[in-house]
Amino acid sequence: MSFHQKPTMYVSSVHLHVMDIKRSLTFYQEVLGLKVLKELDKMVHFTADGTNTLLVIEQPEGVNPKQGRTTGLYHFAILLPERSDLATFIKHIVPLGVELGASDHQVSEAIYFSDPDGNGIEVYRDREPAEWNWDNDQVEMTVDPLDAEDLLAAAKNEEWNGIPEDTVMGHIHLHVAHLPEVEEFYTKGLGFEVVTRYGNQAIFISDAKYHHHIALNTWNGVGAPTPASNSVGLKHYTITLPNEPQRNEVIERLKQIGAKIEEENGHYFTQDPSDNRIKLEI
Repeated sequence: MSFHQKPTMYVSSVHLHVMDIKRSLTFYQEVLGLKVLKELDKMVHFTADGTNTLLVIEQPEGVNPKQGRTTGLYHFAILLPERSDLATFIKHIVPLGVELGASDHQVSEAIYFSDPDGNGIEVYRDREPAEWNWDNDQVEMTVDPLDAEDLLAAAKNEEWNGIPEDTVMGHIHLHVAHLPEVEEFYTKGLGFEVVTRYGNQAIFISDAKYHHHIALNTWNGVGAPTPASNSVGLKHYTITLPNEPQRNEVIERLKQIGAKIEEENGHYFTQDPSDNRIKLEI
């Protein structure tokens, strides 16, 4: 998956707040099939390959339930290596009674659901890039019905044995307050390109001509407020950059457009104009 490894700039992990760490630990192991990499008192790191963190869940002190109509997480998206992996995952999750949505986006096939706290999750597989349709610099994406029968045929007789080792964080989709400001932040500051526009309500952005590493929308309302720092939802997500010189360049560009940069124990953080916090790693 060259769109999710260096030298491409990509979303590598997501850190969430949850209400009940034990309940969420069970969900992410048994429903999503992630493996525990590290477990602390109120925090768990999950992995697919046994080495790299894909997802972190944390129960903060005085945690509040997920707030509606705010900025923050719409969903994070787990990208499976093969179509057969998505088919076997569907065979696994349907009997569990999880409420599902599904779409064929032309560039990908996806299912959607939420964790016990309402944090949105997408699990998907990509079609080959040669099958994606581009109109100049804009990739064509749709919200067509998923052909579940055809997809499930790809499972053959395989059984679900948890998330495959080659699984990655495919993208993240965020609620924002104002699109023009966040577009400037993500393009002029971070260096992503807009690859799809949905009127004045959403933009999809990427590096290296992926269909999207990040999506941004105002569907919770223009001017939507920032959720409380201890509420369920996104704490931060991580963007991995190719090397230290490029990270330094990104930090300088962000400073030039007025974005705040914080250093914590050798790690660099910033936040977009809608207060979605981002860790900048190499």
